[in-house]
Amino acid sequence: MKVKYLAGAMVIFGSTGAVAQSSVTLYGLTDISVQYLTHVNRAGDSVIRAGTGGLSESRFGMYGSEDLGGGNAAIFHLENRFNLNNGQSDPALPFWNTAFVGLRSASLGSLTMGRQTNVLIDTVTRTYASNPWVPYDFAFQPEITMLGGIWSSNMAKYAIKLGDVIGEASYAFGGVAGNTSYGSQLAVGVAYVPAAPVRLGAGYMDSRDTANGAHSKSWTAGASYTWQSTQFHVGYFEDRLDAGFQQYLNGPFTAAALTALKFTDFSSRRMFSAGVVHSFSWPLRLSFNYWRTLQTGKTARLDGNASQFELVADYNLSKRTDVYLEGNYALYRGDLIGAQIQGVNGVGTSAKGTQLGLMAGLRHQF
Repeated sequence: MKVKYLAGAMVIFGSTGAVAQSSVTLYGLTDISVQYLTHVNRAGDSVIRAGTGGLSESRFGMYGSEDLGGGNAAIFHLENRFNLNNGQSDPALPFWNTAFVGLRSASLGSLTMGRQTNVLIDTVTRTYASNPWVPYDFAFQPEITMLGGIWSSNMAKYAIKLGDVIGEASYAFGGVAGNTSYGSQLAVGVAYVPAAPVRLGAGYMDSRDTANGAHSKSWTAGASYTWQSTQFHVGYFEDRLDAGFQQYLNGPFTAAALTALKFTDFSSRRMFSAGVVHSFSWPLRLSFNYWRTLQTGKTARLDGNASQFELVADYNLSKRTDVYLEGNYALYRGDLIGAQIQGVNGVGTSAKGTQLGLMAGLRHQF
């Protein structure tokens, strides 16, 4: 269900004008699953449980615009994410995990300010994301962790589209008195997005430790190719940390979450991804993904590597409702045992060198 309010409902924007047109769209997604996971603790036990989500994290939100004339508009976006199994907002996120306002020009691009998706996520989403038909969330998409999570706070972001090329640049303000660069983030990205068959993307991001200004640098590049009903995608992701990097408070991960991710154990992590999506018919889609991660630890004891495999079958009952089966298998070695590199804190960390995950779910978008 999408509900739109047009010019007659100008009170939404606190305006009494009758010329400019405004619109607000309410939207949402609900997703629930049953999950089976092995090796969730050091005893090697398995678990069957209702998932907090499934292929997607449940959400509701609104976005809108006000026509300012001359091809210009004021825009905003608010979104909350929640756990459908218990009705609670995701405890790892603020109530409005997306919250920004901005200006958009038909010729000059857009400038937005607030809490919003980072440039690397935007670039990969447009070009070589795993499971590209699924809105990005925190469910078994390991590249999300490599991209610094999904959102950054206190961000100003500029985006412009020139033909088939989209460019973005952003700066998140650190807000640390006396050290303006501490806790800040600078990022740039470019995506080539023709209708078909080839899409390309690349991006770079530098996040600064909130307490000492140490750097966490990330970059990525990749491509996708569509041939008839099949899409192939490949990507490369790399993170490098200064020795003193411990926390970045503008990002989605607290210092405790970064420790759980073992994000502060390494001096560099490199990930290679590849996948294929085939649509057998309109309702049925099958996806296979592979990720290979190599970690150079801050000491030799913290070295590690991982191989992760995923298979997804998705069937649309209607344009808004689908059912799915997902399976994943991972091999972890060295310090990556126990590292949450699935891209989600809620999926479950493997306490052993292997983990098998199975999931069946139902999803509805409105």
